[in-house]
Formats: sequence, structure tokens, C-alpha cells
Amino acid sequence: MYQEREELETWKRRFNKKSSVFQRASKQAQKKVNQFIPEKAHRLITESIKKMVEVTLKGSEWIKLSTFESMPSLHEREDRMKERLEFHRKTAVIEGAGTGAGGIFLGLADFPLLLSIKMRFLSECAVIHGYDVKKYEERLFLLYVFQLAFSSDEHKRETLMIIENWNEEKEKLKDMDWRAFQQEYRDYIDFVKMLQLVPGVGAVVGAYANYQLLDQLGEVAKFAYRIRYFNERD
Repeated sequence: MYQEREELETWKRRFNKKSSVFQRASKQAQKKVNQFIPEKAHRLITESIKKMVEVTLKGSEWIKLSTFESMPSLHEREDRMKERLEFHRKTAVIEGAGTGAGGIFLGLADFPLLLSIKMRFLSECAVIHGYDVKKYEERLFLLYVFQLAFSSDEHKRETLMIIENWNEEKEKLKDMDWRAFQQEYRDYIDFVKMLQLVPGVGAVVGAYANYQLLDQLGEVAKFAYRIRYFNERD
């Protein structure tokens, strides 16, 4: 397990580095845009995303445990996660290309569809590692893994600390900050997803963006669950 621990520490050091100048500038631009969005609209978007996530996670209760049973070793678990990532990534690419080619209206439909694919993948990861997705604390953990993948530098650092100390932190967490959840996620993906609405290039951008976003989620999920694996054995 020495190699896996070293790989984890290397990932954490790389993960904690500052994002690119372009990404930081995009985040600042999004903050300014958010200031002009009416409070009523913020509440509506927050509630909509909350409902989307809750519906997806509720559906994840029906994942067949015989299909995604917990594996005895870390290596086997991560191999199974990789298989599921490849499956969902292909689905996301097809969905992104299809909605991107359909113009603005289908492009907007990509948002909830892609969110659903991501949440289902994370739910399967939980089951593979032997966690019960019917439990509230496990659903909450999925949402923190999601935020670890798609948020600003500062929010990522805060989220990584919570995941690294999950056994203590979960007792303090009563509910998700849905306003922060939706703003961090939207701000992170808005620029590239807006390009998906451009006629002529939408299909290519949609397919590429969804591939990259699933790839990023897969890497973060792998190391987030590796952190829990080692913490529970130390």
C-alpha cells in the first residue's frame, strides 16, 4: 500500500496548487455576473438544482448491490470504479454531442442530464466501496466529493479538509449549503458549457466538455474514497 499512499499524497499536493490565471479570471467574472442576478432567481436556481440532485440520489437507492458489490481490496475497487467511469463517460459524450448539435434548447437540457450521470457514477462508487447510499451521511459525502471536483480553489481546499476528517466532520454537518453548491458548480462549468450553445461547434464542444468533466470527477472520486479507505484502516 506504500505506492498507493505516495500516489495519494502527490495528488493532494498537485490538487492544492492554484488553478490557471484563465480559470481564476473566469471565476471573478462569474462572481460579478452573479451580483446582477436577482435574489429570486438565485433562490429558484438553488431549489431546482437541489431537487435535481435529490431525485437522482433517491433513484440511486435502487442500484443492484449484486452488480456493484464491495470489493475486498483497494486495487479491485478502483478497477471497478474505472470500468464504471468509462461506461458513464461514453454516455456523457454521446449526450453532450447530441444536445450540443441541437442548438440552444437542447443545449440547456444537457445541464440536468449531465448532473444525473455524475451523481449516478458517484453512487456506484459508494456501493463499490461498501457504503450504503440510503444513509443520509453517505449521500452527503457524495455531494462533498462532487464539490471537490467542481468548485473554486478556496472551496476545494475547504472541502478536501472535510473529506480528510470525515468521521469527525460528518457529525457537525446537518445539511448541504445548496446555495454555495449550485453557485460553485455553475461558476466552474458555465464558460465551457456556454460554448456548447454556439451553432456549428456545439456538438464537438459538448462531447469534449462532458468527457473532460467526467474524467475529472473520476479522478477526484478515486482519491476521495482512497482517503476514506486509509483513514478507516489507520
